[in-house]
Amino acid sequence: MKLSRFKSTYLLLFLLMNFQLISCAQKTKGQRLKVKSESLKTEKPKIKTGAERTNLYLNILKGKIVAVVANQTSVIFREVRNSKKKAKHLVDTLLALNINLKKVFSPEHGFRGKADAGAHVDDGIDTKTGLPILSLHGKNKKPTKDQLKGIDIVVFDIQDVGVRFYTYISTLHYVMEACAEAGIPVIVLDRPNPNGHYVDGPVLEPKHSSFVGKHPVPVVYGMTIGEYGHMINGENWLANSVQCDLTVIRLANYTHKTTYSLPIKPSPNLPNDKSINLYPSLGFFEGTTINAGRGTSTQFQMYGAPFFKETKFSYTPKANEGAKYPKHKNKLCNGIDLRTNKHLSRLDLSFLKDAYKRTPIKEKFFGKTFTIHAGTKKLQQQIEQGLTESQIRRTWTKDLKAFKKVRKKYLIYE
Repeated sequence: MKLSRFKSTYLLLFLLMNFQLISCAQKTKGQRLKVKSESLKTEKPKIKTGAERTNLYLNILKGKIVAVVANQTSVIFREVRNSKKKAKHLVDTLLALNINLKKVFSPEHGFRGKADAGAHVDDGIDTKTGLPILSLHGKNKKPTKDQLKGIDIVVFDIQDVGVRFYTYISTLHYVMEACAEAGIPVIVLDRPNPNGHYVDGPVLEPKHSSFVGKHPVPVVYGMTIGEYGHMINGENWLANSVQCDLTVIRLANYTHKTTYSLPIKPSPNLPNDKSINLYPSLGFFEGTTINAGRGTSTQFQMYGAPFFKETKFSYTPKANEGAKYPKHKNKLCNGIDLRTNKHLSRLDLSFLKDAYKRTPIKEKFFGKTFTIHAGTKKLQQQIEQGLTESQIRRTWTKDLKAFKKVRKKYLIYE
């Protein structure tokens, strides 16, 4: 009887111990799986720009006489020791790979990206390579027949920021148009759009077309420069509806919702992610008497003027790289600091409305170029009439809906 009871107790203890061991093993296995799963979630594949995917376009360039459209952003990053990245310019890369590169075309701000906004940029010679640099923001904005003579193919590689009045898309238009007329193919090496996560703003009316905004698109169009090139072709926006032989070297591991921090500032007055995010909203100030941070080191992250009533924040614009003559140069500006402003996913008109309200002489607020930045006269009228932001936004609804339908046809990425 005692022996039987002992055996039963021993058997029970044995079963309990095994159950605990199995339970612990399963728990440990589950924890490992969970850790592994969490690890997989955090390891997002890195974006590869079109320029970095040399295997997709070098064969097209071999044996051809090549020209590139490039600036300081046209670089290829390679990882070196300690996960650091080393930048090599596309021009140097192509020459090192024995591509027969003959000419470089440069956009607004020049090949080195240091010229003032809107400044005339002369032709020159690259001191490192000896290649001629032909300015597309000087004597001509469209490549001439003589400049393209002898060229077999043109490579376009410039970082855009996805805003209609940022002129690199106008340069793309003219390059595509000139090459289409000359029968020269164009390759666009695509790059991410840091403002590609939304579409917003008034759509440009064709009668207000200019180099500051050529096409009937909203202020923020939510497309990469490669997608935009397809739209230029597809919507027959080139002169006489000519078609450019266009190839886009796609990005890898990119969607329009992918956040992207630009490794090199795309122009002198967009120094960081915050300025690029605020630029669509603060860019309207380019056509007003208000300073939007030009002449400081925090451009497009603040706005102000000497005639604002005293505020908690003030600054003094001074001549610097990319802004030799900033508005209200050397004058104390009372203003609004937006450096800690939340990340925007739509245009914010409150800055424009606030600045207008703070301006004592309303007739001096809007300048001659406001309409070409806005793409319509209506926005100025709406601000002057005191419409609310929601009232103004409702007037964009129909046009935005129509544009999104057009845009959808040319999207390469989700």
